[in-house]
Amino acid sequence: MENNSNRRNFLKSTTAAAGVAALSSTIARTAHAQGSDQIKFALVGCGGRGQGASQNIFKTEGNTKLVAVADAFHKKASDAVSNLSKANPDKVDVPADRIFSGFDAYKQAIDAVDDLDLVIIATPPGFKPQQFEYAVAKGKHIFMEKPVASDAPGVRRVLDAVAESKKKNLMVGIGLQRRHEAQYKETVQRIHDGAIGDVICQRVYWNGGGIWYRNRTEDQTEMAFQTNNWYHFNWLSGDQICEQHIHNLDVGCWVKGEYPVECNGMGGRGLREGGDATKSQIFDHTFCEYTFADGTKMFSQGRHLKNAWNHVAEFAHGTKGTADPSGSIQGENPFEFGRKGRQQGHQQEQHDLIAALMRGEIYNEGEYGAHSTFTAILGREACYSGKVIKWDELMEKGKDLCPGIDEYTIDSDPPPSAMPGPDGKYPVPVPGEYNPFA
Repeated sequence: MENNSNRRNFLKSTTAAAGVAALSSTIARTAHAQGSDQIKFALVGCGGRGQGASQNIFKTEGNTKLVAVADAFHKKASDAVSNLSKANPDKVDVPADRIFSGFDAYKQAIDAVDDLDLVIIATPPGFKPQQFEYAVAKGKHIFMEKPVASDAPGVRRVLDAVAESKKKNLMVGIGLQRRHEAQYKETVQRIHDGAIGDVICQRVYWNGGGIWYRNRTEDQTEMAFQTNNWYHFNWLSGDQICEQHIHNLDVGCWVKGEYPVECNGMGGRGLREGGDATKSQIFDHTFCEYTFADGTKMFSQGRHLKNAWNHVAEFAHGTKGTADPSGSIQGENPFEFGRKGRQQGHQQEQHDLIAALMRGEIYNEGEYGAHSTFTAILGREACYSGKVIKWDELMEKGKDLCPGIDEYTIDSDPPPSAMPGPDGKYPVPVPGEYNPFA
């Protein structure tokens, strides 16, 4: 019972607890087996990824229970509870008074249960900085999906909160799941150990056929329409390069062991929603040339185009060979991970997170989550502007896509950069005219 009490104190703790962190995995497993170390979590953001992350948590060895949910839309929140309850009746305890909706619902969900341990944040990226900041302030462990923000001020806000989370000894997991897959970890480690020599060039791709689009309904305010259709608005998603291509950019920076110092790029949206700017404002293709401090390059392609070459992958070229970080190396030190032992990242990242909590251990992925997000933002701003953009300048002076976001409601106007003009068209960045600093 004393050990069980210590485990609960660890999960609730908002400061470092050295004695609890030293708990052996044998004690943790025994406590779990007795069913007395329940990990209670709240879900903020009840779409497909939020429900998916919850399902992944339920499949871990932890004694986990969902106790509160929040979403901008009540139906989405209540539907999530219904869906998750049907599949996991013993893992969900969310009565009607712990189903919250609205832009401030995340606060209610985080505060709903006094002994809440963990918060899952799976909302549109534009909203994440304020939600992450609040969860840290409340001393909760956090898993947050990528990307963690949509603009430079949001990244800075997340980095400040990450610093606070470290002071409080909080777990922070970020949904860049390739970093948890055995095939990636093994291959990247071999690259770091010199298997391909000096890395001199990388190629990363997220070329796909497209993404969902949700038509406007008559009862929606402009803010409700954009929030429900969040992928298609820069302030909410950060564009395709942030929302999806971040995975490949993150792998490239992981392989290199550093982040780029500048980027130039190009892109456009000629075919997005048939070229109809009354429906969305994001690009349908980007191409970036990232430069690292030593002058080496990472070339990036991101695209949504039907009936074209689709490819999602990463490649590293070195002085002694070439690597596919997902599991193979060719050259002087060939390697093939093979089929056996490969892991599905969305599940593995939750296995790792819950197992660490059960052992009384902490890891914090917040910094690389924020920096990989900013790598994508750097590329987007280079493509939008058509200019060479420096990392340091953009981090310091990059434009705020959602000023005053803490005060937004479902009835507010979206930020000026996303408001439709008199012709109903949304502002679309024009290279050569777009200013990333104003």
